[in-house]
Amino acid sequence: MLRRPVSLTARLVLTVVALTVVVTVVAGGVTSVAVGRFLHDRLDNEVRAELARVTLSPDGSRLSPGDGDGDELGPPPGQPVGTVTAQLPGDASGGEGSVLLQRDPGEAANVPLSEADLAVLARVPDDGDLHDVDLPVLGEYRVAAVPAESGDAASFVTGLPTEPVHEVVRTMVLWELLLLVLSAVAAWLGGRFLVRRQLRPLREVAATADDVARLPLATDEVDLHDRVPGHLRDERTEVGRVGDALANLLSHVGTSFAARRRVEEQIRRFVADASHELRTPLTTIGGYVQLARRRPDDREATATALTKVEEESARMTALVEDLLLLARLDSGRPLERREVDVTKLMLEAVADARVVGADHRWRLDVPDDALVVVGDPLRLHQVVTNLLTNARKYTPAGSTVTARAAQRDGAVVLAVHDDGPGFDDDAAAHAFERFARGDPARVRAGGVGLGLALVEAIVVAHGGAAHLESRPGDTTVSVTLPVGVSVPGPATTVDA
Repeated sequence: MLRRPVSLTARLVLTVVALTVVVTVVAGGVTSVAVGRFLHDRLDNEVRAELARVTLSPDGSRLSPGDGDGDELGPPPGQPVGTVTAQLPGDASGGEGSVLLQRDPGEAANVPLSEADLAVLARVPDDGDLHDVDLPVLGEYRVAAVPAESGDAASFVTGLPTEPVHEVVRTMVLWELLLLVLSAVAAWLGGRFLVRRQLRPLREVAATADDVARLPLATDEVDLHDRVPGHLRDERTEVGRVGDALANLLSHVGTSFAARRRVEEQIRRFVADASHELRTPLTTIGGYVQLARRRPDDREATATALTKVEEESARMTALVEDLLLLARLDSGRPLERREVDVTKLMLEAVADARVVGADHRWRLDVPDDALVVVGDPLRLHQVVTNLLTNARKYTPAGSTVTARAAQRDGAVVLAVHDDGPGFDDDAAAHAFERFARGDPARVRAGGVGLGLALVEAIVVAHGGAAHLESRPGDTTVSVTLPVGVSVPGPATTVDA
């Protein structure tokens, strides 16, 4: 059983050869049929001409082909060699006829027909139409018969052999078969050369993909960009589109690897920072517990130790809760979805901040209409609280903090502005990262660097975005939330 060719080159070459063979066979067949039909038509015309060329004898009967020995009556001028002529009696009991044969080069003479051939010719209808007969001695002929006009003969028959026509057709078929073999060989050799040449870029693309597959992709030093040469990325050709697709794939994989490395680095940094932040209160708790054990009778030392343990426990609890919230948001857990009055939320948050930060000046600017968004009220309150807390912690006493809410371009924008020292360029670039710090020592008064990270995570979970603009004396952190329902209500401005 023949195996189906596997390679694309073999399949294409076989296709070319098959098409060449089919075209050659069809063309040869059509040519042979056309030539055969033409030759048969010409033969029919010659038979009719021979029938019309027969002359009448002086007594009005058709001219006899001879007296039987073929010597007394020579062939008429222009009569083709192999012409059969015969006069047949009405009772089909005999008759006479001759065939024009060429005995020597340049010499032709009429030769009497055999009894067997005459018997076959006697059965030809004298209707003047052309008929094919197979004469036992002479072979296949194309003949026509007409009734005799006078004399003893009942009909007159004449015809020409069909063997010359068959010989021409057989010769053509043999040449066509030879041409078919030569065409198939030429198609195989030429097709193999051309197909291999045209598929050379595809082999280069495959070699590039194979080289990439052998690279140590687990390492961080592998660069997958610009692995496919430019001449293999011509989008005007099929192979070029394959090369361009491979180049885009490798670029995407390289970008994904880089993103994965960044994520892994962030995870390592996050774990290290979380461990550092948790280790400090745990160390403090351990120290005060040991102090209380060494002074069991000192009520004041024990009370101080318990107070610090409680403070550090609360700090750890807040840190763990923030980390759990970030983990929940990262995992895509759904938040509560209901209408939240942003105006009321801003009023409550600013009122709380004024109590905690009495040494700051607090301003609130909200529109005439109460703004309503759809979201988690507790988390949105945490967003505003974190923004206000950051502004209070990292600005000196007497600074002005302004909280604004507005509807803009189909969204609700909440912003907290302060006139404090602001962020430096490096800190601003990483402000929304977890455990971000503004100084090399990575220490911030009263915080662990999760406030703005939580703000961004919560806002993104609501389908919004967070933005920071900062320069000395002018810092604004704004968040954009999808707009909810606008409810008419009084405008509120508070200046304390």
